[in-house]
Amino acid sequence: MEITEVRVSLRESEGKRLKAYATITFDNSFVVRNIKVIEGNSGLFVAMPARKLKQFCPRCGKKVDVGSQHCSHCGVQLPPAPRGMEENRQATHQDLAHPINQEFRDYLQAKVLDAYQQEKKSPTKREYKEEPKAEETA
Repeated sequence: MEITEVRVSLRESEGKRLKAYATITFDNSFVVRNIKVIEGNSGLFVAMPARKLKQFCPRCGKKVDVGSQHCSHCGVQLPPAPRGMEENRQATHQDLAHPINQEFRDYLQAKVLDAYQQEKKSPTKREYKEEPKAEETA
């Protein structure tokens, strides 16, 4: 499998760890969006797209995030999360797509970080800016 395109959208602002979002195309056939470039304590790394895990509220039965203290629908206090779950992101989030071996993970990370560095050096650097709302432009 080959990475045929990497698009990077910079999100840099002072003090923020999130530096960019990337979109990767594999073999000109398959796209994965929302890959994050994050500044960690030991340098830049790539985080795959993930979603928060859900659990069901024991009172109303609605879905709530794992680790929440209260139900966002009925307000009932939820049972405490198991110890260490709050600090362990892997316990509350699940990758939507990810490499299954270290060799491909290294290849993917190198391609994304190279594209990120090129985008930062680009004279036409395109940083994300929120579009003005329709009522603000009128």
